[in-house]
Order: sequence, then structure tokens, then C-alpha cells
Amino acid sequence: MRAVRYHETGGPDVLQVDEDVPKPEPSAGEVRIEVKAAGVNPVDTYFREGDYEPPDLPMIPGSDVSGVVDAVGDDVTEWSVGDRVFGTGLGNWNQGSYAEYAVAPADSLAPLPAGVSFAEGAAVALVGVTAWRALVHHGDLEPAETCLVHGGSGGVGHVAVQLADAAGATVTTTASEEYHSRLRTLGADTVLDYRRDDLADAVVEAGAPDVILDHRVDDYFGFDAEVAAPGADVVAIGNTENAATLPDVPGARAKELSVSLMSMYNTPDLGAVLGRLATLLADGRLAPDIERSYALAEAADAQRAVLEESFFGKLVVEP
Repeated sequence: MRAVRYHETGGPDVLQVDEDVPKPEPSAGEVRIEVKAAGVNPVDTYFREGDYEPPDLPMIPGSDVSGVVDAVGDDVTEWSVGDRVFGTGLGNWNQGSYAEYAVAPADSLAPLPAGVSFAEGAAVALVGVTAWRALVHHGDLEPAETCLVHGGSGGVGHVAVQLADAAGATVTTTASEEYHSRLRTLGADTVLDYRRDDLADAVVEAGAPDVILDHRVDDYFGFDAEVAAPGADVVAIGNTENAATLPDVPGARAKELSVSLMSMYNTPDLGAVLGRLATLLADGRLAPDIERSYALAEAADAQRAVLEESFFGKLVVEP
């Protein structure tokens, strides 16, 4: 089969298309998928650059997969050859999804609803589980609460806006002005330019948030504590620097804030969350926005773009 692989860690140029990679065989509890689309995520680049220690090289990148079940391993009863599926989590321990075929644990998949494209399934998987786990598992978001989503135009952000809206929350988000109208269409009640000088005042004026999803906690930790409602939940899903400082600890204590630091890869039941996302996809209450699609030979361009470019939503690779 054809697959994108890197034989050493480094920049995007280490990615190459190998033409005769052995087709992976599913072990017990796994299925093999004929890949129709793979999501492109920043985490894919962290493995490639060596920031996260990869499994044995050469490695196929890609955490998200969407396609058709091609074979099933022993003890797999929930899937049959021909099933349309989508899932995530492959990149941490398996061969990845930038390939014509990939194997995945059977419990890390969900049915891809009819009418939902393979590209949409791949685009929503990792970011959807991340947003769900942040807002539902850690934030305990409830109807009529106010939710602040930092970076609403991003992969996780634009899905989180939709999930918060579907949960019945009042949604405030931040983004560049060019994306404001699109975010309102997705369910945001208030969209604010993250560069404005009075951002904190504007957030509070829209309604002090009960749940905050923060994708750059090293930049916004103090901001979150300042604008949060008493008893709010702050959920940190990402950072650009290793250290984050809380400038006003007494102020945060006075509000009795709860702070959660989370990783999608710790989700105890990926399949269950993906199944909930599938329901929202089928009902039209969740629709990932796909900015661009790339061929396997363009994987290096895709990984450059996911880190260096400003765009709305997600990028995908389609073998």
C-alpha cells in the first residue's frame, strides 16, 4: 500500500510517500480500515519533530481516521467488513492514518452516519473528543450556563462552540474579526476580537463564564481567573510554553475556581464519546468546517499549514 512515512525525526521534509508498505494486519480487538480521509492535527507534527518520542521508526503519522472496515481481528463483534467508521487515537501507539490502510482498536471507533462525508468524520474525531471531554467531562457544562471558548476559529474551538450551543449554553468566543460571522452561524452568541485592549471587560459584559476552554493556558491563565464567574471551571487543553503563571492566586481562591489540565489521549472510553458526536453529526447539530484537503504526496504541506497558517476549522489528507 501507499503510505506517508518518516524514517527520522525532523522538519516536514522528512515526510515521504513510500509505495510498497506492507498492509497492516489487525490483531485481536482491532479492525483494519481502508482509509478515505485522515485529519491533520498539530500533535502529528510533535511526533514527527521528536518532541514526543515516536514508536519504532519508520512511522506513519496521523491520529484521526475515517473510512470503511476492510478486515476485523479476533474477538471483534461490533464491526463488520464494509462498515463506515471514524475514530481517533491512532498516533500514540499504532501505525497512523496517512495511508491507504490503517489498523485501529475496535473500541476507538464509531459509526459514520449516512450523509456525513469521510472528510468530515476525519476532521471531527480528535478535536471533537477533545472539546467534548473539556466541556462535558471536566467542565460539567449545563444548559443556561455561559461558556467562553478561546480561539473559536481553530479545530477544537469551532467544534467546541457548536457543542456548547447544542448543550444549551450561552457561548462567547474569541477570534480574528474575519471569522466572526461564521462563528455566529455555528452558534456563538458573542464573538470578540482576541486582540482588543478591553477584552476582559467585554467578556464579563457578555456574561462571566461558568466554563472556560483555554487552548493556550500559558497566555490566558491569569485572564481566565479574572473573567470567570464564581465557582467556574477552567479547562486547559493546550499551551505554547511549558510554564503557566497565575498572577492573582488570592483572587482565584476567592472565586473558588476549579482548574483541569487534560489530554484527549486519556479519554477512558473514546468510542462512547465518538458515538455521541456521531449523533450530533447525524442530526445536523455538529458540522466540522474543512478548510483544505491534501493528497498523500502533499502531507508535508499539510503539516506546515497546520502550524504556520491562520485558517478556519480543519485540514484533512485524502489518500
